[in-house]
Amino acid sequence: MAFVKSKVFMLCLILLLIVAGACTSEQPQTAPGVASQTAQQEQARREAATPPQSPATTGAAKNGAQADAHHHGMGGASDVPAFETSPSSLKKLPPTLAPDMFGGQQQVAYRMAKEIPQTLAQLPCYCHCDKGFGHKSLHSCFVDDHAAHCAVCMDEAVMAYRLQKEQNLKPEQIRERIIAQFSSQL
Repeated sequence: MAFVKSKVFMLCLILLLIVAGACTSEQPQTAPGVASQTAQQEQARREAATPPQSPATTGAAKNGAQADAHHHGMGGASDVPAFETSPSSLKKLPPTLAPDMFGGQQQVAYRMAKEIPQTLAQLPCYCHCDKGFGHKSLHSCFVDDHAAHCAVCMDEAVMAYRLQKEQNLKPEQIRERIIAQFSSQL
């Protein structure tokens, strides 16, 4: 019975993602990093309609210091989604789901997320789930099964993990790289 409830929940979540347009991945099986032509056309339309803004002008990054613990961009094609910076909020993070609940790329992404939760909490998620689901950061995507159905979430987590573990970058530096790469993929 729990399996049926889980499947119904997943189907509802997928339908909500499709209707809300909160995730750029077309199907859960879409390989991470693959954008559809429709998404690319939508990005071109947005860019033509809105002048680009740098992360510094959106209010999401100013001199490396943040005014509050939860951030949103100010609009436009390079709108920076929400992320956390408050030490108190970083200490009270809920656990991510167990990687063993998933297989393949999803399992890899959830395993990586489990290892660097405080870093993920300081990163925006460019599927814009902060608007569609009220997520506070990329970490929020891994507290439930949202990330398992979203190539953007998984791509960002894998990138963050590698930047932290292989290049020893700090969360602020990783955030700059995430913004630079994913804000241009909308």
